[in-house]
Formats: sequence, C-alpha cells, structure tokens
Amino acid sequence: MAGTVDLTTIIDKAWQDKSLAEIADAPVEALAGVSESGGQLIRQALGIRTIGELGRNKYFKAAAAIAALADAN
Repeated sequence: MAGTVDLTTIIDKAWQDKSLAEIADAPVEALAGVSESGGQLIRQALGIRTIGELGRNKYFKAAAAIAALADAN
C-alpha cells in the first residue's frame, strides 16, 4: 500500500532531503528531539546506533504494538 509521510516533524532538517534508506542508516540523533547526548545514551544502554536499528528492535516493536492495542480500546 503506497502512502506519504511528512518527515519534517520527525527528522532533523539536515536529513529531510535524504532517501528513506539513508534516513534508516542515520544516527538516532537524526530524529527530531534526540540530542547528541541522548543518542550516546541509547548506543551505550541498548547498542542501537541507527534509526533503522531502533525501528527494527523487537522490544520497541512489541511496545509499539501494545501501545497501539491499548489506544484502540
């Protein structure tokens, strides 16, 4: 299913002209609101370096599914 997503609210301006593959490979700090120190903490605590790794993480996927189900009730 094709669709569109407005990345301007979730990706830092420096990354907004990049392809989705480039954004997936970007450091977590490329997410709007994630500071450099926050990105370092995510790497240290969870070993997650990129936006793609964050999005594919089984624990984050499980938490997102639980939250969506809870919101649907």
